[in-house]
Amino acid sequence: WCTVMEGEAFSNQAIADYLNANFLPIKVDREERPDLDSIYMQALQMITGQGGWPLNIFLTPDDLIPFYGGTYFPVEPRYGRPGFLDVLSSLRRFYDQEKEKLNGIKAQIKGGLEQANLITVTDPTELITKELLAKGIETNLGVIARNTLGSPSFPMIPYADLALRGSKLEFNSRYQKEDIAIQRGKDLALGGIFDHVAGGFHRYTVDATWTVPHFEKMLYDNGLIVEYLANLWSAGAQEPSFQRAIALTGEWLKREMTAPEGYFYAAQDADSFPNPEAKEPEEGAFYVWSYEELQNLLSGYELKQLTTEFTVSPEGNFEGKNVLQRRHNHQLSTNLEQILDQLFLVRYGRSREELTSFPPARNNQEAKLLSWERRIPPVTDTKMIVAWNSLMISGLARAYAVFAEPSYWELAIDATQFILNNQWVEGRFYRLNYDGEPSVLAQSEDYTFFIKALLDLHAANPKQSQWLTTALNIQQELDRLFWCEEGGGYYNNGSDDLDTLPLRERSYNDNATPSANGVAVANLVRLSLLTDELEYLDKAQGILSTFGHVLHKYPQSCPSLVTGLYWYLYPTSVRTKASILEELVPQYFPTSTFLLQSDLPENSLGIVCQGLACQKPATTLEELLTQIRSN
Repeated sequence: WCTVMEGEAFSNQAIADYLNANFLPIKVDREERPDLDSIYMQALQMITGQGGWPLNIFLTPDDLIPFYGGTYFPVEPRYGRPGFLDVLSSLRRFYDQEKEKLNGIKAQIKGGLEQANLITVTDPTELITKELLAKGIETNLGVIARNTLGSPSFPMIPYADLALRGSKLEFNSRYQKEDIAIQRGKDLALGGIFDHVAGGFHRYTVDATWTVPHFEKMLYDNGLIVEYLANLWSAGAQEPSFQRAIALTGEWLKREMTAPEGYFYAAQDADSFPNPEAKEPEEGAFYVWSYEELQNLLSGYELKQLTTEFTVSPEGNFEGKNVLQRRHNHQLSTNLEQILDQLFLVRYGRSREELTSFPPARNNQEAKLLSWERRIPPVTDTKMIVAWNSLMISGLARAYAVFAEPSYWELAIDATQFILNNQWVEGRFYRLNYDGEPSVLAQSEDYTFFIKALLDLHAANPKQSQWLTTALNIQQELDRLFWCEEGGGYYNNGSDDLDTLPLRERSYNDNATPSANGVAVANLVRLSLLTDELEYLDKAQGILSTFGHVLHKYPQSCPSLVTGLYWYLYPTSVRTKASILEELVPQYFPTSTFLLQSDLPENSLGIVCQGLACQKPATTLEELLTQIRSN
C-alpha cells in the first residue's frame, strides 16, 4: 500500500500542488530512521486505534507533535476512506481555525507518548530470577507454537532462538522445546520461504503451510536465519537441509548481495518484470515456474523426480505457477541437484560455477533496460545498513565456526572491515552508506548489533583478539552517548541526535529484528566474562531492572530480553588452550564464552567459571565438557 499510495496520491498533480503549497512534506525511509517510525507509529495508534504502513502523520511545525494521522488514503473516497485531497484541505482548515482544539489534541498525544515511555525500575532481587526466566521461555514457546497454526508464517527468529536455548535448560514445560526449535528450522529450510534454486530466504509466507512467500529478500532475515540454522546444527540437529540452506544462502549473498567494497546490500524486491515489454513488475516473476516451462525444460524422468521431491503440479500453487517447496527432509540426490542447476541456468543464463557475480538492478529502469541473459531480476536496494550488515556478519561467523567454510569467514571479515573503515566520521558512528557516502547517525541497534557481530567473530576464532578489543572500544561510545543515567537501558538515539525528536525512547520489544536493549544485555554479560570487568555486569543488571516489569508482564513482546536474562543468570567462561578451542567452538553452548589462555595450571586443559566462581581445573576434555554443561 505504500507503493500504491506513491503511484496514486503522491503522483497526482492537484494533490502535489496543494500539499506543497500548504504543508512541508517529508518522506522518511523507515529503514533509515526506525526511531522516528517507532514514535509516530505509537501516535497513530493513539489517534486511530491501530497502526500500519504507509504511515501518514501530521505534525505542528514548531514542536513536531502529531495531531492527526492515518495509513492509506485513496485519491477519491473509497473503501470507506476519505479522498486524500479532502483530508489535506480539512486539516489545513483545522490547523488555521481551531487552535484551541489543536493544542488540546497535541497535549493529549504528547502526554500519551510520554506515559507510554515511562518505565518502572524494579528491584533486581525481586524479579530477576530463574523463575522469571522459566516463565519468559514458556510464554515465548507458546507464541511460536501457536504461530505454526496461523497465517501468514514469519521466521520469528528471536522466539525460535529462545526455544533452542531453552531446550538446554531443565524446567517443567508443557512444550517439547527442542522439537519446536527443530521444526522451525525445517519450516524454513524446506518451505517455499527458501529459494531452493539459488539460495536466500524470502520475508515470510502468506499461508500457514510455509508454501507461498512474499518474495522480498531482506538481509536481516537471512543473517538471523543463517545463525539460527548453524546453531541448530551445532546443537545436534544435523539435518542435511540446514547445511544446504546455509551454503546456498552464502552463495546468493556473495553473488547478488555483496558490494565490490565488501559490504552487504539491504534487500531485493518481491516484484520483477516478466519480460522487457511488461508495463509493471509482477510478484515473484523471477522465482516461480509454470508447469509447461518445466515440461519443456526437463525430460519426463527429470520432471517426475522434481514433482516427487517438490510441490510441482500442472495447476500450480501460486497464480497458476509453482513455488518450489520440499516434500521430504533428506539429502537431495545428485540427480535432483543437477535438475535444480538447470533451473538456475534458466533463471540466470549461466551456471552456478560461471556466475560468481550478478550485478544489481538499482531501479525499475535499470531492470528493464540492462541486458539480462535470461530472466529480469528484481530491483536490489543497494544501501548499506550497519545493523543489518551486523546481523549477517553474526550469521556468517557462526556458520564458519560450525562448518569451517572459509568463504563464510571471508565475507564476514570484508563487511566488518568496510564498517570499521568507512562508518566513523569525525569520531561518530554512522548507520548508512550510499555508494561510499556515510549518512544518518547510528542508533543503538547499530551499535549493539555490531558489537554482537564483533563478539561473534571472536567466538568463532578466539585466537584473534582484535575483535574483542574493537568491541570494547565501541561499547564505550555506546555507553557515553546512549545510556540512560536516570533509570538504566539504552536510548534509541544518541545524546547528540535529538533535534528532530519529540522524545527519547528506550525500545525493548522485538520486531523482525531483536531489540537493541535485549541484545545489549547479552553483549554486556559476554564482555564481563571475557574481561573480568564487573561494570559490564552492573549495566546488564541495570537494563534488566529497567525492563523487569515488562519481562514479568509481557515477556512475549521481548524474547531477546529473556535471552539476555538467560545470559545474566547462567554466565559461563571457559579458558583453555588452542587445540581444545578447536573442539569447543563448533559445539552449542547457549551462554558460554571462550578465551585462549596459555598459562593454565600444570596438567590441566582448561578452567570453567560460572558467574563469579570457578571450578577446579579440568584435566580431560570429558571433564571440561561436563563442567560447561553443568551450568
